[in-house]
Amino acid sequence: MEKMKMESANLAAGNIEKIGQIFPNCITEVYEDGTCRKAVNFDLLRQMLSEDIVDSEEAYEFTWPGKKAAIAEANRPVRKTLRPSMEESVGWDNTENLYIEGDNMDALKLLQESYLGQVRVIYTGPPYNTGSDSFVYPDDFSVSREEYEAEAGIRDEDGNKLFTENNRTNPQFHSKWCSMIYQRLLLVRNLLADDGVIFISIDDNEQTNMVKICNEIFGEDNFIAVFTRLTTKSGKTPLTFMVSHDYVLCYTKSRKDIFVGKSYSDDSYKYEDEYVAERGKYNLKQPLDCNSISYSKALDYPIEHDGVTYYPGTDYEKYLERKRGKFLSRDYAWRWSKDMFEFGLANGWIVFRNGRIYTKGYLNAAIEKRPDGTYAIAYREKTRKMSTIDFISNEYSNDIAKKQFAAYKIPVKFDYPKPVDLIAELLSAHYDKNALVMDFFSGSGTTADAVFKLNETDGGNRKFILVQYPEEIGDMDFPTICSVAKERIRRAGAKIEGGSDTGFRVFKVDETNMKEVYYHAEDYSQDMLAMLETNIREDRTDLDLLFGCLLEWGLPLSLPYISETIGGCTVHTYNGGDLIACFEENMPEHVIREIARRRPQRAVFRDSSFAGSSAKLNAGEIFKLFAPDTRVKVI
Repeated sequence: MEKMKMESANLAAGNIEKIGQIFPNCITEVYEDGTCRKAVNFDLLRQMLSEDIVDSEEAYEFTWPGKKAAIAEANRPVRKTLRPSMEESVGWDNTENLYIEGDNMDALKLLQESYLGQVRVIYTGPPYNTGSDSFVYPDDFSVSREEYEAEAGIRDEDGNKLFTENNRTNPQFHSKWCSMIYQRLLLVRNLLADDGVIFISIDDNEQTNMVKICNEIFGEDNFIAVFTRLTTKSGKTPLTFMVSHDYVLCYTKSRKDIFVGKSYSDDSYKYEDEYVAERGKYNLKQPLDCNSISYSKALDYPIEHDGVTYYPGTDYEKYLERKRGKFLSRDYAWRWSKDMFEFGLANGWIVFRNGRIYTKGYLNAAIEKRPDGTYAIAYREKTRKMSTIDFISNEYSNDIAKKQFAAYKIPVKFDYPKPVDLIAELLSAHYDKNALVMDFFSGSGTTADAVFKLNETDGGNRKFILVQYPEEIGDMDFPTICSVAKERIRRAGAKIEGGSDTGFRVFKVDETNMKEVYYHAEDYSQDMLAMLETNIREDRTDLDLLFGCLLEWGLPLSLPYISETIGGCTVHTYNGGDLIACFEENMPEHVIREIARRRPQRAVFRDSSFAGSSAKLNAGEIFKLFAPDTRVKVI
């Protein structure tokens, strides 16, 4: 039986495989520590991507000290896991929302298999790098992560992670920030769907660098817009001028038509007719002979109605001159063809008034030309595209955001929460009302609040994944940012009426479920291994192991499961048979048979579930007999 790795995916190896599919001649082998592995011949790859002889290292690029190390760290797997916390969750059995507490680098790596290409909308507000932001970034990867953290004082004597301040006196002030955000965006891009979009809040401190980084990671062609947002009317005055705004950058995974307009009402639509129920109110457009871009003989025709003949421009003599060939390049003509006019007249689109002809503009209907040349009425809600200056009103400011947070009566002060309406508006721009939404710097939990509110408003079923490091804030009742956010999400969900999903499953980033011996079994003799009671950490539960296996097997963490007793053994069935797991010691053969008869797609057991090699071989034969398509692994 295959042994599970119990660590996050090796992204570098995956990227090498992808390159090999396109450029197999660029794949080579390197030998390190007596082992052989695949690698890329970068000199040859550069030549394959050039029409000229490559003999120079010069290139147009954006770089900084530590960039290569940041990429290497993003590709490096971690031996971590996500442990479920049912007691802190809401509606565990029925929710598809996730709240992940821990380092977002670790979390994003752990989510790579389960949510690859599944996230449709990302909103996030990373540290603005104002000179007082605290974050940890190890900028020397020549040693192991654990060694670096110990030497740099990132962890205290109890192993708890500390924060370092990145202030402007640091010679690597921008470099540290660039590395921190670059590696996270590399991981996030993998999770973003092909029709996905990412919105990033940032201010002047790093806006320029953020654009360059996003251009590199998402592609300059996928840049959509920069929205300006009012932060506070009072502003802040570091020098001469008040600074009262920040920005929201917008990029897509691939430049597809994924955005929908905003519904709106226009006061100019003030008239009603017999079609108001289906078409909405209407306004009167300019006369039918106005706005002619260029003269067209085909659009210069007489219209007869109730004994009156109408001509473009109302002048019969000038009409005759035009027909004789004496016309200007932008002379009078109707805006509609004769066929379209006759269709419009028959369907209530035409108004004759004061010797002129006018057309109606309905709020929820328009005349549409079919491929066969005929005309029909198209019904649709009138919308407008989101504007890059939509967020300069006070309703999207930090002042309003503070009031929104204060309304939850959580006795903790947040200086820079984001307004709910800002995030809700951004999320609503994507066409998919059932989108999976992510925020990997989720702070006080505003994104979850926005998802709840938007689903209630438009009937959507959006789900969220929020990630936040549990930074301590010094409050006895709410000691960390995460404790504040979880309480806010609970209270925000309680306000929502109706049957929408307002629960969330809580997971916490932690060390791997497995002891060190699991990863170095080849260094131990069989006798030594036999003396060990288990290769699983003693404080881990069946659910810890179950969700750890889901991460490696690429299954979402939000699906339903049941736990039942079969022959005295606890058996977990995930999502109706996507995976069946049993982590009992020395499983009876009849339990293995029962699991195999259910024909799950995947099955996982403890290695110690089997008394020896013969028992393991026997289990393999049972699955070949009853469930030959089931993939079986052990931990």
